[in-house]
Amino acid sequence: MAEELRYIYNEQFIKSLSTYINEEYQNFDCALFESLIYDDSWNELPLKRRMRHITNCLHETLPKDYDEAIAILRAVAPRVNESLAGIIFPDYVEVYGLEEWDLSIDALEFFTKYSTAEFAVRPFVIKNQSAMIEQFLIWSRSDNEHVRRLASEGSRPRLPWGISLVNLKQNPSPIFPILENLKEDTSLYVRKSVANNLNDISKDHPEAVIKIAEKWNGQNEVTNWIIKKGLRTLLKKGNEQALELVGIQRNENINVLHLTVTESVKIGDYLSYTFNLQSNDQQAQRIRIEYAIDYVKANGKLSPKQFKISEITLSPGELKSYKRNHNFKDLSTRKHYPGKHTVSVIINGEVKATAEFSVISM
Repeated sequence: MAEELRYIYNEQFIKSLSTYINEEYQNFDCALFESLIYDDSWNELPLKRRMRHITNCLHETLPKDYDEAIAILRAVAPRVNESLAGIIFPDYVEVYGLEEWDLSIDALEFFTKYSTAEFAVRPFVIKNQSAMIEQFLIWSRSDNEHVRRLASEGSRPRLPWGISLVNLKQNPSPIFPILENLKEDTSLYVRKSVANNLNDISKDHPEAVIKIAEKWNGQNEVTNWIIKKGLRTLLKKGNEQALELVGIQRNENINVLHLTVTESVKIGDYLSYTFNLQSNDQQAQRIRIEYAIDYVKANGKLSPKQFKISEITLSPGELKSYKRNHNFKDLSTRKHYPGKHTVSVIINGEVKATAEFSVISM
């Protein structure tokens, strides 16, 4: 995915950015900026390294006075239509503004409205966690959904692509008042972030997230949605408390029958598998159906990855049949290797059936 996303920083973007800056700062040398951008490494740079390269080139061509440079970037940021591409603006703050606290925090709040400052804010958390937690609490009450989201997303201990917040991984309790302010947020954008934050925390402190979920459960529909999404890692692991919170219980009377899978699949093709699901229980049961693939890694070891199929209510004696396909196309985030793999069907967190298949080269 990052391989494709890097092309948001293309010639058209660089030309437009250069033009916008020149309109705000007439001493800006567009030719110099563009020549610095297109050095020998440019074509090979992935997304975040392109972003940082642009940041560094901006620093070479904008005024050296940080206040003046930020004022120019604040004038330009609203004109950049690509929201993800706009992370260059908060990145400038991250790289050059850590010692200018007040100005930088205000700039991050501004820039996040047009892109996201979730990555750029993290060095500020590391530098002064208590001050940033107070700032997150203020942002969590903002009228702007992007700023409220930053309060949650910026405090996530395990943000993908972001610097890990080690202290908050070890002790996430400072995050909970922030999430408390956002647990009924009117914006789905914000609620997704709250759920993702809870999911991050659950990987290191499952008992703390279960406690919050028990406290929040049943308050309203939007909070219940956050709970379920925030418990997803625990649900995949079959945590019984998490399952019970979403109305699911382990049940030995639910069986997976006749799991069959294609004997081999070429890298780039689809694996097909089928199975039947039957209830021998006397009552209707809520069922969470998942499957897992044990992927062969480059070193020959297996690495499991779990996927949700659906949640259903299964009536007494009911038999349901499933046929599914799984894509073995290489991605930037996952490369496939030949060898023996397995597929497993998981019901309510419990592996019920497993079958073996081979992945072969194209």
